Amino acid sequence: MSSLEDLPIRSDLRGLKPYGAPQLDVPVQLNVNENTFGIPENVAISIVEKVAQATLGLNRYPDREFVSLRSALAGFLGHGLVPEQIWAANGSNEILQQFFTAFGGPERKALSFGPTYSMYPNIARGTLTPYTELERESDFDLSPEYLASEISQAKPDIVILCTPNNPTGGSMTLEAIAAAYDAFDGMLVVDEAYQEFSSQPTALSLLPGRERLVISRTMSKAFAFAGARLGYLAADAAVVDAMRIVRLPYHLSALTQAAALAAIEHAEDLLANVEQIKIQRDRISKAVSDFGLKAYASDANFVLVSGFSDPEQIFEKLLERGVLIRNVGIPGTLRITAGTEAETTKLLAELSLLLD
Repeated sequence: MSSLEDLPIRSDLRGLKPYGAPQLDVPVQLNVNENTFGIPENVAISIVEKVAQATLGLNRYPDREFVSLRSALAGFLGHGLVPEQIWAANGSNEILQQFFTAFGGPERKALSFGPTYSMYPNIARGTLTPYTELERESDFDLSPEYLASEISQAKPDIVILCTPNNPTGGSMTLEAIAAAYDAFDGMLVVDEAYQEFSSQPTALSLLPGRERLVISRTMSKAFAFAGARLGYLAADAAVVDAMRIVRLPYHLSALTQAAALAAIEHAEDLLANVEQIKIQRDRISKAVSDFGLKAYASDANFVLVSGFSDPEQIFEKLLERGVLIRNVGIPGTLRITAGTEAETTKLLAELSLLLD
């Protein structure tokens, strides 16, 4: 059997490894920012019923334009959005991949501010889009003045901003997002994967009159729907038309559409645990501060903690004790997803023992 290096793979891909966090079967999994509360039984039954109904028609291709789902998503988001302004795909990563396929490419430049979501450079590379990541300000903040200055100097074609930011947890103000938009003539993507946990208002209110603004969302986090793979965006209808040009035919299966529709119908039930997750997030922040560590202010469902002299050792020792968190590669830090009360108690107890 040949190795990957024996194949005529693209030269810029040689030596690279696939993206992915460890998927390990341990009692407490707090590493990939999932909603660990899971799906309520009544919602699960409703999803199964809709999926079963869709199964009867699997001999036919699904609705290529998934009109019912786009209508439901527009209704969920509000802000006067209509179905023509909504697009969906298999997770927000595919949303971003389609976006970069439409608006990126070898003659375009993409810009973000790191540390941020590690898939951005991967998606840019896959679409042959040159990508630059500039540093953030102190405590990983991004002020309107800093954004406007750096973007206007860089003159990118695409800017992508994650708020709340993964892996640092902080949110941007609407003033900062508006300043970023006004600083250049390209496309601005605001990744709101964790918006349901945020104290800051959504950037959806900025969409009217800003045809180059795109708001990306996901059902993986707050909706506890990571396994279903459903991401979506809201933008000017012309942006959606561009996405339709580059998408693969029938990219969203009938089963995915059915499951997502059922989930949106039960949005209130699925989002009921958001406040509980925020309580556990804040509990982690306070506890690690009492341990002598620093918790960066978080508006998401996780906390970035710094002050570890050997993060990898702490990661491994916690794993030995059945607790999986994430080393995101920022020196001296570990990222911890906020789970259930019991999971948080286990995490904090084991971490306290290790630090002692």
